Amino acid sequence: MGLQCYFGGTTIQTLKLAAIPASSRFILKPISKTLVLNPFSRHNYVICPQRNPFKLLVRALSSTAVQTAPITESLDNKVVKPQWKAAIDFKWIRDNKDAVALNIKNRNSNANLELVLELYEKMLAVQKEVERLRAERNAVANKMKGKLEISERQKLIEEGKNLKEGLATLEEDLVKLTDELQLEAQCIPNLTHPLVPIGGEDSSTVRKMAGTPRDFGFPVKDHLQLGKELDLFDFDAAAEVSGSKFYYLKNEAVMLEMALVNWTLSEVMKKGFTPLTTPELVRSSVVEKCGFQPRGDNTQVYSIEGSDQCLIGTAEIPVGGIHMDTILAETQLPLKYVAYSHCFRTEAGAAGTATRGLYRVHQFTKVEMFVLCRPEESDSYHEELIKIEEDLFSALGLHYKTLDMASGDLGAPAYRKFDVEAWMPGLGRYGEISSASNCIDYQSRRLGIRYRPSEPTPAPPKKGKGSLAPTQFVHTLNATACAVPRMIVCLLENYQQEDGSVIIPGPLRAFMGGLELITPKST
Repeated sequence: MGLQCYFGGTTIQTLKLAAIPASSRFILKPISKTLVLNPFSRHNYVICPQRNPFKLLVRALSSTAVQTAPITESLDNKVVKPQWKAAIDFKWIRDNKDAVALNIKNRNSNANLELVLELYEKMLAVQKEVERLRAERNAVANKMKGKLEISERQKLIEEGKNLKEGLATLEEDLVKLTDELQLEAQCIPNLTHPLVPIGGEDSSTVRKMAGTPRDFGFPVKDHLQLGKELDLFDFDAAAEVSGSKFYYLKNEAVMLEMALVNWTLSEVMKKGFTPLTTPELVRSSVVEKCGFQPRGDNTQVYSIEGSDQCLIGTAEIPVGGIHMDTILAETQLPLKYVAYSHCFRTEAGAAGTATRGLYRVHQFTKVEMFVLCRPEESDSYHEELIKIEEDLFSALGLHYKTLDMASGDLGAPAYRKFDVEAWMPGLGRYGEISSASNCIDYQSRRLGIRYRPSEPTPAPPKKGKGSLAPTQFVHTLNATACAVPRMIVCLLENYQQEDGSVIIPGPLRAFMGGLELITPKST
């Protein structure tokens, strides 16, 4: 339990860092710091014949969990019971272990398939013995219903007692095995789209290249230098107040953040998305169900010690939880949301000039898109999401490329993921500004989000049953419409002028009171 402090009668709970799985390039070392939070104040390979088994992975693996192994606490040799369970088809995994093993390898996952299979076989053996003892116990109970000699009855009573004790022990073992199996199997990542390139980050392929780098004709400044000269942010004061990788936005930078958020929301809402603001503290179980690991050694999530709550790393998590444990009508689909939130990430292990300034920070504002749809529609909505992102970035005049991310760089939940990297002239490289992921039914199976098809079942209903069609799991997708700090980096560096001023892109001017130019402050 975290140390609690009291200021003005308000309890401030200790925040500890916890883990969120990411692609292999973001597997980071933990930070040994502790922060405090006032709880009351304001994240393509072409399929060949030998790869066809991956088409079959949907049923068995789409309901499984995170890439990073979950923590299993032991107390007196008792496995802690999982907070929730995924509907995993263990028999299918056993029968198709070669395909599952190849998928784990291609995803660069640390899931232990051999242990899962070993635990499954043990569970089956214990389950079979439990069923045998239950049958014997029932047989003894039936014998005792008839007329018996006293000695015979006493013998049956003793036999029944022994069976009961043995059964209780086995049933306890079965629960332990089932829980351990569930926790280990939750490490198995989602299956992979057949067009995803196999390999690490370097194997990712370019889907689209938009625009060209600007020819400046004068020495280019990075956003840190521009921000200092234009008095747009203060990292030094924020470091004293909150620590490294925090910042104050000032003057026109504040207006720019608000303009980016409001313009992005207005554009995405035109596409039929419902706007949301979200809770920024969520239960750790919801984080897990979305495919992230809220507690562990690879720290990317801030969790509140002494509670089951975490700060969100992306609005994907609270939006994904809106319809948790719900059966939707087919007519409600698709559900398309665009959410505004603050996001919090530990960014452990990040260092170097490429991560300076606003590029990699602990707290930032983001606009996130989220879609729930029928399974047959998820690929088309994935294309719709990436097109919305590309249209937004093109409207701002950015030079960018869209990547189809390789299997080893997908993380655990994504079936397929597109990243957008924009040219940042001050940094002298492309930097990731957005991603769009299709998670198929990986999250919905864990969150319990189903829909009921409109068409009734063709088979005659059972007695007492209606003609309702059986429920199916929806598919979920998420995409970043605007990660504000990195967009500010792009705009400052790409729109800088020789005199030190920065032009405001046309689409944002109406959201900044008509301001067209950020100029150095007069002394």
